[in-house]
Amino acid sequence: MIMLLDTLTMAKSLLIGGLCFVTGLGLSYFLWNFALRKKKDTIIKDAEAEGDATKRDRMLQAKEKFLQLKSEHEKYINEKNSKISATENRLNQKEMQLSQKIEEQQRTRNELEAMRENMKTQLSLLDKRSEDLEKLHRQQVEQLETISGLSAEDAKNQLTESLREEAKVQAISYVNEIMAEAKMTANREAKKVVVETIQRVASETAIENSVTVFNIESDEIKGRIIGREGRNIRALEAATGVEIIVDDTPEAIILSAFDPVRREIARLALHLLVTDGRIHPARIEEVVDKVRKQVEEEIVEVGKRTTIDLGIHGLHPDLIRLVGKMKYRSSYGQNLLQHSREVANLCAIMASELGLNAKLAKRAGLLHDIGKVPDDEPELPHAVYGMKLAEKYKEKPEICNAIGAHHDEVEMTSLISPIVQVCDAISGARPGARREVVESYIKRLKDLESLALSYPGVMKTYAIQAGRELRVIVGSEKVSDKEADSLSYEIAKKIQDEMTYPGQIKITVIRETRAVSYAK
Repeated sequence: MIMLLDTLTMAKSLLIGGLCFVTGLGLSYFLWNFALRKKKDTIIKDAEAEGDATKRDRMLQAKEKFLQLKSEHEKYINEKNSKISATENRLNQKEMQLSQKIEEQQRTRNELEAMRENMKTQLSLLDKRSEDLEKLHRQQVEQLETISGLSAEDAKNQLTESLREEAKVQAISYVNEIMAEAKMTANREAKKVVVETIQRVASETAIENSVTVFNIESDEIKGRIIGREGRNIRALEAATGVEIIVDDTPEAIILSAFDPVRREIARLALHLLVTDGRIHPARIEEVVDKVRKQVEEEIVEVGKRTTIDLGIHGLHPDLIRLVGKMKYRSSYGQNLLQHSREVANLCAIMASELGLNAKLAKRAGLLHDIGKVPDDEPELPHAVYGMKLAEKYKEKPEICNAIGAHHDEVEMTSLISPIVQVCDAISGARPGARREVVESYIKRLKDLESLALSYPGVMKTYAIQAGRELRVIVGSEKVSDKEADSLSYEIAKKIQDEMTYPGQIKITVIRETRAVSYAK
């Protein structure tokens, strides 16, 4: 019973506690729900207030943008209106100018019309006067023809012919006077330079042939040089490339070859062999090789000594060797090294007289003929080949052009080139510098005489003073004094245009009248 009461009490307590819990829970939910609704209303109000503020801001911005665009549009419209007004003003001005020009052209047209009418009137008067003058001229011509007994055409031809001959003679005299004056004035300084250059330079000229004579003490040595069955002389010819002529010439052996270096090697080798006395093929080859090396060393030494003597520095070793080889080469009997040294000195003096680079001119003068001493046999002219060699060894363009242009194979591009050409001609054409082949010399004199003999009225021609003067004898009845002057000028011009010759040629035309009678 007590336990039942305890149980009921406990159940009642639990029931009361449960009711209290449920009631508290409902109240909490109601309060939370109420807070949420209040918070929602607050958020909605805040959002509406923010939206209204944003709306007002957007409206204000839109209004400002509208006002700005309106202002810009009005400004643009005003600028357009200003430009249109300016354009209208310019068009109005142009229209006014065009109107003025049209008025001026109209006035000019009217004036031209008036001038045209006046010209027509004057032309009609001139035509009438021309007709009157033509009639008067015909009358005067008829009177002159009646008086002179010649027609107008015949008189005109005679007058034209006489005037032509007189003008021709006067023109030739005038040309001769102008040429003489030009030579006196234009060549004065050139003659001064050339004379001073020639006065300062003097050199000996070595005359070399294609053979060298080797002198021996007795003819017994000839047999030793020939050897048994000619083996020594054959070995010597094979080693040197020189033809050895052993004939009846007493105490002399002739060495023949177109290459002077080979002849010099053969001469020195023979000298050593004859001095030593041991002459056999093995010894010959040994001596020739030794002498060839000595000659090569001497060539280089000669080249170095030449450049030092002339004060030329910085030459390529191969060019120095080519300069040394010039010692053993001759051109028309003139030693090539002596000729090149002479040209170098002439170029330096002439360049200094003209205010140009003397060292550059001397260098070009020394190297101008290096194309004549090549190691191989080129097909190019020696001037062009020498220019190629200079370009190969990095010489200056002025020097290369002077080498290539000294015989006019290439165009001259610097002032050094004509100086080298002139000095080469001076060195080669001076008396005694070169010898000329007899056949070509005789042919040149005959051509000179034949050229003058081809002119009408020429009876005889004589080339004298080694071709430096040509005397032309004309018939006195065929050629007058004035025509003789013209003839000398024409012959000189034709010789200058058609012939090649050193220096200058004087043409003297001789016209004389002879009266011959015999006393019996």
